[in-house]
Amino acid sequence: MSVPVDEGQLISMLLKIMNAKKTLEIGVFTGYSLLATALALPDDGKAIAIDQDKEAYEVGLPFIRKAGVEHKINYIHSDGMITLNNLLKNERQEGEFEFAFVDADKENYINYHELLLKLVKVGGVIAYDNTLWSGRVAPSEHDEQVEDTARDALRKLNSFLASDSRIDSSLVSIADGLTLCRRLR
Repeated sequence: MSVPVDEGQLISMLLKIMNAKKTLEIGVFTGYSLLATALALPDDGKAIAIDQDKEAYEVGLPFIRKAGVEHKINYIHSDGMITLNNLLKNERQEGEFEFAFVDADKENYINYHELLLKLVKVGGVIAYDNTLWSGRVAPSEHDEQVEDTARDALRKLNSFLASDSRIDSSLVSIADGLTLCRRLR
């Protein structure tokens, strides 16, 4: 259930190319993608990491500490929507982030998108994990037989992002699908 190594490497390279210093991560799990992010950030970089499952985060915490990047991470044990809304209440946070990575409850991806467009600066990148959903986002004759709310939410997200004029997007067929969205306005 963690981000595969090749996806972590891609995120790391992207952050380095962007010279990112301030990132958001919604959905941390055991922290592998967060570790890749923190390692890519400069020493004074900051990653705000949001997850409701503190126990899972604590599984990966020893690796974050061993890598010497814990000082770059601000872990917030909370619901993603609540935390993003709280960040928006602080006007100094609007447009402050260069990068956001979302690997949380798929049903909220579009809701996260609307908030992240305010928090990520113009030219910044929002990345959505699992957008291929093991290939299940492709139409199938079995669609009506199998209820899959995550699949349906990801289909809706993919269609929405493809027509969102506020971003340029690319669905990368790495791992379980990674959609990169560059904020245009």
